[in-house]
Amino acid sequence: MTVERNHVGLSMPSLTHEWDADLASANPLRFPGYDAPAPQDESVRTGVAEHPRGPLVVIECRFDRHGGTMGVAAGERIVRAFDRAREERLPVAAFVASGGARLQEGLVSLTQMARTAGAVGRLRRAGLPFAAVLRPHTTGGVYASWASLADVLAAEPGATIGFAGPRVVAQVTGSFPPADSHTAQAAHTQGRVDALVGPEAHWVWLGDALYGPGPALRLPPGRPLPAPRKPVPRDPWAAVLHARDPRRPSGLEWSALLTEGWVELRGGDPAVRAGLAVMAGERLVVVAMDRHSRPDAAARVLPAGFRLAQRAFDLAERLRLPVLTLIDTPGAEPGPAAEADGVAGEIARTLLAMSGLTVPTVAVCVGEGGSGGAMAFAYTDRLFLLEGSVFSVIGPEPGAAVLFRDASRAAELARSFRLTAVELARLGVVDDVLPDGDVGAVRSAVLVALREAHPGERDARMDRLARSHLRRPSMMCRPE
Repeated sequence: MTVERNHVGLSMPSLTHEWDADLASANPLRFPGYDAPAPQDESVRTGVAEHPRGPLVVIECRFDRHGGTMGVAAGERIVRAFDRAREERLPVAAFVASGGARLQEGLVSLTQMARTAGAVGRLRRAGLPFAAVLRPHTTGGVYASWASLADVLAAEPGATIGFAGPRVVAQVTGSFPPADSHTAQAAHTQGRVDALVGPEAHWVWLGDALYGPGPALRLPPGRPLPAPRKPVPRDPWAAVLHARDPRRPSGLEWSALLTEGWVELRGGDPAVRAGLAVMAGERLVVVAMDRHSRPDAAARVLPAGFRLAQRAFDLAERLRLPVLTLIDTPGAEPGPAAEADGVAGEIARTLLAMSGLTVPTVAVCVGEGGSGGAMAFAYTDRLFLLEGSVFSVIGPEPGAAVLFRDASRAAELARSFRLTAVELARLGVVDDVLPDGDVGAVRSAVLVALREAHPGERDARMDRLARSHLRRPSMMCRPE
C-alpha cells in the first residue's frame, strides 16, 4: 500500500481505483456568484484502496474544497460508493471533513442527507461494516447524516464536531458555544465518538475497526487481577460480600484477560464497556460491566449503559459476530435522574435486543448479578457463573427493605435467596460454574460455548427452568 499527503499533511491511502471522478453539479439554483466546481475540484472523492488487512472502499471529504460541503455531485459519489461497496462485499472507510450541506445548491443539496443515510442503511442490511474518522472540521448535514451512522466512529483531537458550527450557534442562540463544547474531546467524553485518533494513526485505526484485531485492551492502573483460588464462603451473606470484594476483578478486567484485541465502542456510562474484540484469533462483540468505575466498586448501570449494549448487540447481529457479556453489578441505577432517562424502558429494550439475536451468545457472571440490571445482560444461550459469584432477584439490602421494611435483615434474606453459584446450578438457572482464579479454564469454557451454542438455547433453558417449578393442578381440581 502507498500513501499520499493531502491538503493538511494527512497520510491518505492511494486509491487503486477512483470512482465517478467525472461527476459534477449542474448548479441547480443558478445561485448568484456560485460556479459549480469542476469534477476534479469536488469536495469528495471515492474509490478502492488496499489496506494491509484487506481492500477498503474509501470516501474522503476535503475541507479545502468548498468547505467539504455536500452538494448533488458529492452526494451522488457517496451514494454510489456505498452501493458499490455492497455489490462488491467490501467494508467502507471514510475520512470526513465538512461544513455540511452546500447552501448554494439549496434543497437539492439537503436531500443528499436522506439519500446518503439510505445508502448506509442498504450497506447495513448487507452485513458490511463502516468506520469513519471525523477530521477538522465536521458539522452540519454531513455529520447529521451518513457520517454519524458509522458502526465505529473516531475523531481527530482538536477538531470542531457538532450539528451546527459555532457561527450558526451564535446566530441562533445569541452567543458562541463555550470552549469545551463542539469539540472532538467533548464528543468523546459524552460517548458520541468511540476514539480520539491523531492524523498519523487514522489508517491504522480504520483497519483495526474494520478488520481487527486492534491493540490489546489497556486497563487503568491499579486494577485487581485474579488471585489464586480461595474457598468460597459457605454462608450466602458472606458469599455476597466475597463477590463484592473491591479486590476482585470485574468485567473489564476479565475482558482484558480473555481477549487479545479490542476496538472500543464507547457509550455514556463508564459502568458498561463494549468492544469489537478478538479471542483466539476470532472476532466477537464483548459487553462488560465495570463495577470499579466508581471509587466504591459498586457502580450501578445507567440508562446510557443499556443503550450501549443495545448498540453492540445490533452491530453483532449485522456483522454476524458472536456475543460475550461479562456481568458484575449491584443492579441498575434507580435514582431520579435514571428514572427520568427511562431506565426501565432501556432494560426492556436490552432484553428485546438480545432476544432477537441469531448469533451465539454467552454470559459469565464474574462477581455480583443484581436484579433486572444484570438479567438484561444474562439472556444468553449459555450462562456461566464464576464459583465466587452470586446472582439474585434483588440485592439483599433493598430486598430486605421491601419485604421486612428493615435493610438490616439483608443477611437473613440472602440465606433465603439461594443466590450462590452452586445453588443456582442446582436450580438449573445456569449451565455451569467456572473456577474463579483460573483464566485458562474460563477462557476455554467461553470459547467452547461460543463455538457450540445454538441461538435460541436461552429460551429453551429458561422455559425448562420455569416449567419445572410450576405447581401441577391436583386431581381434586380437575373439572368433571
